Amino acid sequence: MSAAAAASTVTQSLRDNLTRFGRHPRITKRLKLDPKTRLPTPHVKLVTREFAPCRLEDHYYNTLQDDLMYMTYKHEYEGTRKEPRQIRLKFDPENPYSKFRNNIPVGGSQVGKKPAPPSTPENTVRLERIQIHTMVKDALNSKANLLPTLMMLRALTGETEHGGGHHAVEGVQLVRGKKSIGGWLRKGIPVGAKVDLRGQSMYDFLGTLVEFVLPRLRDFNGIVLPPKSSSVNTPSAVAGVVSFGLPPQAMVFFPQLEVNIDAYPELPGIHIHFITNATGVGAQDRARALVSGFQVPFVRR
Repeated sequence: MSAAAAASTVTQSLRDNLTRFGRHPRITKRLKLDPKTRLPTPHVKLVTREFAPCRLEDHYYNTLQDDLMYMTYKHEYEGTRKEPRQIRLKFDPENPYSKFRNNIPVGGSQVGKKPAPPSTPENTVRLERIQIHTMVKDALNSKANLLPTLMMLRALTGETEHGGGHHAVEGVQLVRGKKSIGGWLRKGIPVGAKVDLRGQSMYDFLGTLVEFVLPRLRDFNGIVLPPKSSSVNTPSAVAGVVSFGLPPQAMVFFPQLEVNIDAYPELPGIHIHFITNATGVGAQDRARALVSGFQVPFVRR
C-alpha cells in the first residue's frame, strides 16, 4: 500500500468517527437471546463486584466479631462433653415391613435440647442473610394485586434474579399457598412475596433500616423480648433467628420508596428475619447480641 492510499484510509476512518460522534457505535456482532427470558445476553460472562467499602461489614469484622467471641465464648475442657443419648426408634430398621416407614424416635423431637457446638473463633455468630417477606390478602382475589408489592420489594432491595452474574441471587420470589383451605385458599395460588439478601446488599438494607427508618418510628421502642420465665428449649429459641415486623405506615420512611411514594398506591407491612449461623441451646440469645451490635434496639415488657 502506498503512502497516499494509507493517508486516504486514515482520513476516511477519521471522517467516519466524526460523523458517528453522538450516536451509538456500529453493531458488528448481534447479541444472542436467552432462550428462557428472551433477553439479549453479552458475549462474555459479566460478574459484578463490590464497588465501595461496606461500613457495617467492616464494623463486624474489625470490632463486633471479637466482642461477640468474648461475650459468647464458653470454655470446655477436652472430653468433658458427654455423648448424646441414643434415642431408640419406634420400628426395627431390619424389619422389611417397617424399613421404609417414617421411623420417628421415641421421646419426640430433640431439637430444643441439642447443645451448642464448642466455641471456636471460626463459628463466632455472624449474619448469614436477611429475609423480607409480606403477604397480600387481596392477591387471593386477583394476582394483579401483587404487582405493587413486587415493585416495592424490587425498589427496596434492588435484587433481581441472577443479578450481577451471581447465580445464587434469586431476586424477588412469589410465595404460594402450600395447601388448600376451604373457602379461603387454594394450593399454588400466589399470596405474597419474599426476597433474600446476602453480602453487601444485606448490609446496605440493614444500614438503611437502623439509620433512616427505626429512629423515625414514634411507637417503636425496640424488638420485644420474651418474658424471663419463657422456656429456652423451644424450637424458636434454638434457631438463631431474630424476627420482627414493620407496619405499612413505616414503609414511607425508606428513602427508596419516599422519593416516589405515589408509585405505590397500597404499601403492605413487611416481616424482617435476621438469620444467623447460631445453633443449639442459647442460639437466639447469641443472635440478639449480634443484631444489637448493629444498633437494633430491644425492649422487655
